[in-house]
Amino acid sequence: MENEYLIQKFDDWNSKKKNIQFFERPWDEGVYFKEGDVWWCALGINIGDESFGKGEIFRRPILILKKLSSDLCIGLPLTSKIKIGTWFIDIKLNNRIRSVMLYQIRVLDKKRFQFKIGELDIASFERVKEKLKTMLELS
Repeated sequence: MENEYLIQKFDDWNSKKKNIQFFERPWDEGVYFKEGDVWWCALGINIGDESFGKGEIFRRPILILKKLSSDLCIGLPLTSKIKIGTWFIDIKLNNRIRSVMLYQIRVLDKKRFQFKIGELDIASFERVKEKLKTMLELS
């Protein structure tokens, strides 16, 4: 039963993904994002333990970690559930605590972006970058 449900969710996401790629984004030329922004993003249904989006739109909030071009960025998914552990860091966004899932870092195209939620203050954004740098053992 669970497999049938998941197969249907993959099929639903595949249809949604085609629409995002080819039809739904007449406004994406006007999407401007910067590092530290948080956007609702259509992540879809992914494999195994990879983070995925929720609801009919398959979306999740994403923190823009690094802008690679006007169309691409490196993002970190957020969760409203407070998580404890090495690969999480809590932030405050719009007066709500969220956890950044550092281990789910990924490249995203702006076609996935739906709307901006807000942006992190400089100190919080620096904390996220420092924790990620430590976790990835970057110097």
